[in-house]
Order: sequence, then C-alpha cells, then structure tokens
Amino acid sequence: MTDHRLNALSPLDGRYADKCADLASIFSEAALVGYRVRIEAAWFRQLAASGRFVALSGLPVALAARLEELGTGVDAGAVRRVKEIERETNHDVKAVEYFVREQLRAAGAAPGQLEFVHFACTSEDINNLSYALMLADARRGVLLPLLDEVAGKLAVLADRHAGLAMLSRTHGQPASPTTLGKEAANFAARLRRAASALGRVELLGKFNGAVGNFNAHVVASPATDWRAETRRFILGLGLVPNEYTTQIEPHDWIAEYCDALARADTVLIDLCRDLWGYVSLGYLRQRAVAGEVGSSTMPHKINPIDFENAEGNAGVANAMLRHFADKLPVSRWQRDLSDSTVLRNLGVALGHSALAWKSALRGLGRIEPDVERIASDLDRHWEVLAEAIQTVLRANGIEGAYERLKEFTRGRDVGPQELRTFVAGLGLPDDARRRLEALTPATYVGLAEVLARTV
Repeated sequence: MTDHRLNALSPLDGRYADKCADLASIFSEAALVGYRVRIEAAWFRQLAASGRFVALSGLPVALAARLEELGTGVDAGAVRRVKEIERETNHDVKAVEYFVREQLRAAGAAPGQLEFVHFACTSEDINNLSYALMLADARRGVLLPLLDEVAGKLAVLADRHAGLAMLSRTHGQPASPTTLGKEAANFAARLRRAASALGRVELLGKFNGAVGNFNAHVVASPATDWRAETRRFILGLGLVPNEYTTQIEPHDWIAEYCDALARADTVLIDLCRDLWGYVSLGYLRQRAVAGEVGSSTMPHKINPIDFENAEGNAGVANAMLRHFADKLPVSRWQRDLSDSTVLRNLGVALGHSALAWKSALRGLGRIEPDVERIASDLDRHWEVLAEAIQTVLRANGIEGAYERLKEFTRGRDVGPQELRTFVAGLGLPDDARRRLEALTPATYVGLAEVLARTV
C-alpha cells in the first residue's frame, strides 16, 4: 500500500482503495472536473450548431476538433491546470470556464466566440448536470451490475438447493420447514425488485439560469425558444429536463435515488444477518482460504467476516443516503450553499454501498450447505408437524383442532412414533390419516421447491 493510501483519512481511499477504484473514477474531484468540462463543451457546441449566433458561425476546424475532445473529458494535466486556476478564482466552476476558454483560444477561437463559453449559465447549471451524469454512470456501470450479480448468485443457490429441506425459525424457535433454496429465492426476488426501483428513478437536470426563469437568455436573444433549446440539450445528455426550479435543481430525484439504494442496502443487511446466522448454526460451511487467519488467538476459526463487513458498510452507506434524502431537497429561498458540500459526499455513500455488495459476493462465493447438519436438526423437531395435523383436522370439520395440538406439542419434544400414535387416535378418514402418518419434517415443505426453482 502506498504512503498516500496509508495516510488517507477515508478507508475508501486507503484500505479499500482497490475495491473502490470503479467509483473513484466517477466521483473523485478529478472526475467532477471532467464532467464539468464535458458540459461546458457540449453547451458551446450546441450554441454553435443552432445557427442563431453570427459569432459562432464557421468555427475553425481545430476549434471544432478541440470541442469534440473536451466533450469526452480531460486528462490529469488538464485537471491540474483547472485546480491552478481555482487557486486564483476561489471558485471551482469559474475555474473550469476559464480553462475551457484557454483551450478554445489555443485552438483558434476568436475573442467574440470565447464569450459563448458558459453563456447564460449559472454554476448550478453545470453542477447539477455533472452530478446527474455521475449518478447515471454509477447506477449503470457499478450499482445495478452488483445488485444483479448478488441476485443472480442467490438464484443459482435457490435452484441448486431448491429441495434441501431445512428447519425454519420464527421468533428464533423451530417452525414449519422450508428449503434452503426457497430462502435464497426470497432474497433474489427482493433484490431484483429493489434493483428495478433504483433503475426506474428518473435522472433530472436543469439548465435555466440564475434563478430558474431563463432571465438572461431571454434578454440576450428574445427570439430564441430557450425552453426547447435547453430541453434538447438535457435530453441529449440522457437526462430528463426539469424546468421548475430555483437556481438549483431541487434534488428530489436524488432523494428518490438515495432512498431506492438504501432500500436495496437494507435487503442486503437482512440477507447478511440471515447468512451469518446459518453459518453460526452450522447450516452453512465456509471454504477455508489458504494462508487466511480467522483469529489472532484461535486458529480453528473461519469467521463470516464478509457478511459482517457487508452489513457494516451497508449501514454506513444508509446513514449517509438517508441524510441526503432528507437534506438535499431543502434549500432556503432561491438557493443556499448547504447542498454543495453534501453533494460532494455522494461518492462516499455509494462507495460504502458498493463495498458492501462486493463483500457479500465474496461471502456467497465461499459457502456451501452442511446437508447432514441441516437434516439432523430438522429430524429433531417433529413437533413442527403440529401445524399440518391441526389444519387437516380443520379441513375435516373436527372441533378443537388447534387446541388439541397445542396441548399435545407445546413446550414438548415429540418423536415420530409418538406423533403417529397421536394421529391414529384422532378419528380422521383413512386417506387423511395415512397422509399424515407418511409426513415427515423433511417432506413438509409445501411448494417451497417449486417456488425456489421458478424465481
């Protein structure tokens, strides 16, 4: 690990830097500069292409080529230059504007053409679109693929162990059996629904000036349909236009995005706690990794650290995501600056979230069921058939079904022979009696196997 990482304040940039490199390329300061440059260049190109401004007609070939290049981002040297300018301006977006001017001047832009860099823009026109593109890239390139991969692994687990009967526990106590596959299928279905909700969040953008009314636009060029012009610009970036804003886009959609991701993280926490519990019960074995140490003093241990790390990081992520959802849509009058520093932490929250999903994937990759342990535990609890027996009694109109089973089984260990003797004396029709006498905890799983295989 480099000295830089060893001295990093955040573990995302230190201990976990390798695991967070994909999101760092989207949410770092350098990345933010790149997104801002892309927006400035794209707006200049659209103004030139509109044909509405004489000064922008007939751009030099070198200038058009440089605009194309800037529209794809910038390199490390360009980012350093922007930060040099920022030390003078003490304004990050103005530094980007001056950098773009420098680049276009060097490519042959005339002084009058340079005035169309950042034309009729407020800083938030650039910022809100930059953050929207960041969140779009993170969702498409990192978050949804991770959710899909976890759900996919669970679906494979569901199919592979669809018929592996397992004792349920409600309130921590033995309950009607399920299958390991069906429990995996439950989480696969929940995660797919959560991923769908995250994927459906519309990513909005505004480009309507200092207080959201196109004030400067209309004065500068009254004949231009600025609503249509800016809608076309925002749609061209793959975003949804929002014309009803103050100086800032209200961030309601970011709140929806954060809420949706937090809901997915919560399902992940639930999954990790359940898997942790099954490891603790011995239902799941963890594959030993050569050279790995589970405890500094107890050499036998293989701890479920991946599920613990996933739970912890998802919790940190959700604390931030829920703050974002509560804070970002609230701004005094036409704007205050309290959202700015919060938005810079979007990548931190998403980094912890992605780290959680990656940890869960590692954990899922090293577990296998202990079939004998699961079967042994199930076979010790024949009393879980009480539900089946009393329901058959009800179906045959026999009075006091629940109460009879409660008196026979509650708080008692009941074996198979004792249960069959009890069933024989219930006065059931022969077909119902035979069905119950053939029933075992391992076969009392309803449609669990079918559900697991069809998830």
